Amino acid sequence: MTIQTSASPAENTAAAGSAKLPRQIPYIIGNEGCERFSFYGMRNILTPFLVSTLLLYAPEAERAGIAKEIFHSFVIGVYFFPLLGGWLSDRFFGKYRTVLWFSLIYCAGHACLAMFEDNRTGFYTGLFLIALGSGGIKPLVVSFVGDQFDQTNKHLAKVVFDAFYWIINFGSFFASLLMPIFLRSYGPAVAFGIPGILMFIATLIFWLGRKQYVNVPPTAADPNSFLHVCRTALLAQAPGQGRAGLTVAALGGVLALGALALIPKLGFVICACMALGLVIAFGGMGASMQLERARGKHPDAAVDGVRAVLRILIVFALTTPFWSLFDQKASTWVLQGNEMAMPHEAWWWPSWLVKDAAQMQALNPALVMLLIPFNNLVLYPALRKLGFNPTALRRMGAGIGFSGLAWVVAGLIQLWIDGGDPVSLAWQIAPYALLTFGEVLVSATALEFAYSQAPQAMKGVIMAFWYLASTFGSLWVLLTNAGVRNEAVISHIASTGLSENAFLMFFFAGFAFLAAAAFALYARSYPMQDNYRAA
Repeated sequence: MTIQTSASPAENTAAAGSAKLPRQIPYIIGNEGCERFSFYGMRNILTPFLVSTLLLYAPEAERAGIAKEIFHSFVIGVYFFPLLGGWLSDRFFGKYRTVLWFSLIYCAGHACLAMFEDNRTGFYTGLFLIALGSGGIKPLVVSFVGDQFDQTNKHLAKVVFDAFYWIINFGSFFASLLMPIFLRSYGPAVAFGIPGILMFIATLIFWLGRKQYVNVPPTAADPNSFLHVCRTALLAQAPGQGRAGLTVAALGGVLALGALALIPKLGFVICACMALGLVIAFGGMGASMQLERARGKHPDAAVDGVRAVLRILIVFALTTPFWSLFDQKASTWVLQGNEMAMPHEAWWWPSWLVKDAAQMQALNPALVMLLIPFNNLVLYPALRKLGFNPTALRRMGAGIGFSGLAWVVAGLIQLWIDGGDPVSLAWQIAPYALLTFGEVLVSATALEFAYSQAPQAMKGVIMAFWYLASTFGSLWVLLTNAGVRNEAVISHIASTGLSENAFLMFFFAGFAFLAAAAFALYARSYPMQDNYRAA
């Protein structure tokens, strides 16, 4: 890494005028495009493959529920392992080496899926390795892009981040569209092998740029980090006062142990996630109660930063129901689509290309690329002219509500299917459009919101917690899946006159509406901050 001396503002301005895009950027963009194709290629055919395979060792009627459980357990892993990748990068190896090594693990996982299509242990090992590899690099590649810029060319970073986001959706679109065809026409070995080849190409492209990258070295442990400040707050004593916050945190630890004791009944993934959630929730509440005790032992900026992060965590927690709905488009909605009729007779339907219900997932990235410019250029300016300011929190709350509306529509479609009449797959366009609109309002806005609210020193920990929101979203799905195996729950669903699928769709819609209402209530009293760095 080259050591750069500081320059005057005038010198920086002059340099910026003649700045060029860093030569190493195409390697990172190319890597991301291939990696996203590989990930969404295997992810979007996972549920239909599991339903059709004998790997599950279960009666055909039970495979859909088991396939959903495996899929969402996999998603939990993908969004949990960013914690590991970020920690290893920041403390020991740096971003380049961490990304490269996790990419090799990623490749090994794809190889397992392709080679062990009929071997349960081998296939599940592949899923674990992909979750580890994909999750491990997830928090690093975007920040690695930012590391390639300095004061002289930072104005070009926005162009690169736009290209970065575009290539993600480009890869996702074609993977979602093509891989179900390969699964149906050539079998799982080919369908899982192609994403593996793309991941190998992604790793090779990334490695080829190794001599040109700017590598920011890992840093030593920060004595004023989020966890250190929370620990000080919980353990510190104040004259004449008890330690109620420590008691609350300890209660969370006891409840977490209780959750782990349920492993024989609910399984390791559900119980481990429940335990983690309890530790975070009760530990955060306890630290918040005693946070002022950390002042004097840590800088005020660090203590204020922890307070900001704890507030943001409540916002993130209220988005977890959204993720429980969003990620089911690759499980529940694919299974629903398999019960619907392909509208080949419609003049506008691209029968030459769309032959499988799983391909409907391609609507999501396609609509994302259309909705983001539409919202920024048309919708938000129009709302402002009407006197309504679409703030970040308002957009996120509305996004959760739209996801609930999408599931109401999906539930109505399921009622139609349950009635026995043929239902065109084209009707799924409506819930996909509503859910994607909700995604743009929630996901794209949340990163902007978190960045503005968290102080500079706490922005890294915020990203880790944001990825955990998706983990806990899938936890809700697994808990619901476990719940419907209970005889009392099954009897209650039967008493409603609805099928299990329809009942769960309306249940998740109600869950989202309840979360949207809670989000709106919390947003009314949220103290907005402005932590963008000074020009």
